[in-house]
Amino acid sequence: MASITQAQTLFKNPQLGSRKLSTVFFPIAIGRPLKSFLGGVSMATVKRNMVASATSAAEKEKKRYPGESKGFVEEMRFVAMKLHTKDQAKEGEKVSEAPPVAKWDPSIDGYLRFLVDNKLVYDTLETIVQKASFPEYGEFINTGLERSESLKKDLEWFTEQGYTIPEPSSPGVTYANYLKELSEKDPQAFICHFYNVYFAHSAGGRMIGKKVAEMILDKKELEFYKWDGELPQLLQNVRDKLNKVAENWTREEKNHCLEETEKSFKYSGDILRLILSS
Repeated sequence: MASITQAQTLFKNPQLGSRKLSTVFFPIAIGRPLKSFLGGVSMATVKRNMVASATSAAEKEKKRYPGESKGFVEEMRFVAMKLHTKDQAKEGEKVSEAPPVAKWDPSIDGYLRFLVDNKLVYDTLETIVQKASFPEYGEFINTGLERSESLKKDLEWFTEQGYTIPEPSSPGVTYANYLKELSEKDPQAFICHFYNVYFAHSAGGRMIGKKVAEMILDKKELEFYKWDGELPQLLQNVRDKLNKVAENWTREEKNHCLEETEKSFKYSGDILRLILSS
């Protein structure tokens, strides 16, 4: 004759990918120790293992990513800052491979290539959000950060000054094609590029524009560096939208987005270096 006893155990659910608490019932023959039904393992050992597993699961659950408590945009900002050099940001960790902007020797031709390639990238970004292959893209229509029309006006001004506007070059074409491809199949990765392109231009991009204008444009401020409305508020509105979109992502999707940051920096860096081309 057997009686029924129960023990709580932890198991790995392959569907959920996480540990869950379950109750398992063991038939216990009267007069025989539970140990014999646990493969020689004592109940005390089972309990210790249960506690250790539960503690480990709880600690994993509590793990916080840098900036996570303030929203996902802060997580993206933290990762982006790590890819700056020390002279660009105090959180920067990357070793500089180029001289600081103050020591640049830019040319008008190089700057025009930079502006033309940027226009192609912004045209692409703005077309993608208008098309909205994924519903979340629609959140970023008419944010006030759009740059395509501003760049169009700047290129018209250069034409009036007698300069010939070049065709988009390899860095811009490559990046635009990559964004198109990404936007159709990988919304998390695309959002990473969207964030970094617009927010980088509103910060370091403005500083670079000012320095270059002082060097070769007699301090003329281009439309590329002007916004309708208060820029801090425009940026905050987009931060709120980005955080809202990311609320529906899993931790794995968020991490995937963050992992795309380095590619964003590479493509944008290739375009930035056009300023120094002859």
